[in-house]
Amino acid sequence: MQDIFKQYLHKKVLITGNTGFKGSWLSLWLLELGANVYGYSNTIPTEPSLFKSLAIENKISQVYGDVRDLTKVKATIEEIKPDFIFHLAAQPIVSVSYSSPVETVTTNVIGTMNVLESLRILNYPCTAIIITSDKCYNNVEWVWGYKETDGLGGEDIYSGSKGAAELVFNSYYHSFFKKKISNVRVASARAGNVIGGGDWATDRIIPDAMRAWSQGKVVEIRSPEATRPWQHVLEPLSGYLNLGAELSQKTQLNGESFNFGPRAEYNRTVREILENLSVHWHFSDPNEAYTITDNLPFHEAGLLKLNCDKALFYLKWFASMDYKDLFFFTGDWYYQFYKTDTDMNQYTINQINNYIDITKNKGVTWAQ
Repeated sequence: MQDIFKQYLHKKVLITGNTGFKGSWLSLWLLELGANVYGYSNTIPTEPSLFKSLAIENKISQVYGDVRDLTKVKATIEEIKPDFIFHLAAQPIVSVSYSSPVETVTTNVIGTMNVLESLRILNYPCTAIIITSDKCYNNVEWVWGYKETDGLGGEDIYSGSKGAAELVFNSYYHSFFKKKISNVRVASARAGNVIGGGDWATDRIIPDAMRAWSQGKVVEIRSPEATRPWQHVLEPLSGYLNLGAELSQKTQLNGESFNFGPRAEYNRTVREILENLSVHWHFSDPNEAYTITDNLPFHEAGLLKLNCDKALFYLKWFASMDYKDLFFFTGDWYYQFYKTDTDMNQYTINQINNYIDITKNKGVTWAQ
């Protein structure tokens, strides 16, 4: 086990939104680190789901509840008395924010406030990572990456909700957790455009493609030239785990925010990512894997980049997966799931271990 991650051994770790894509990967990784994992989630959000596929509920202590229910959130945290909290519970889909703006704002903003409010009254030590999104920034589509000090907000409901969540985090830190008498240390983490096996969310390009290809169909895409900072789910998760472990030991990180994103060369278009992924699904011609539609029912940013120098400086963290590995890890996971009888729990654990080996070979500090 990596020295920094020994902080989680036998510790109680609560993950809100643990039944989702990222939450399920994080749960499995923490179980491998020897943590006692607790989950708080409203529902299992997709069918199929990674949470069900890996039978995670059988390995953790699960509570079902709405993060907007302050009484339930408070009671759960008070009963568990976690050493660490990773707050991932959210309404994560941009398209859904247009049809359900109230649900999006209340879940992403009030839900975050409820977690912070529950932390405010704790009388024991706890380290909490509040996870928002790279879309918290007021995106004007400039060509350089957004830094943690850049303006928050956005033109759409989803971006606004994530920017507002960060403002709530910041105000709670300065009002309550900055004080020396506080038992709680908090930090926020921002990442986006995460891909990897086991994501079946609606209106996301990779799940849409995998659903279509598994049925012998082509996938429809709206914005083939839109550029995103694609990264495998294990990259930001390693950042969250790193930040949590370091924050528990270093008071100077209290109240800070960190970007976790890929290297600049990973900013590729939607068209490119589908062409790269189609190789692992044995398309002889990548152009036969997708079709372009003019249906653009909501605003989508064309360009978004993150500057991750702060994570490199303070945490010695940087994205380490090669571009080819990004697509192999993702494409092959889905291919094994849909086309073989592979034990997906063990396969997913193997991917975590393979990723750790990759980072170790790149000389990343946390993996040594």
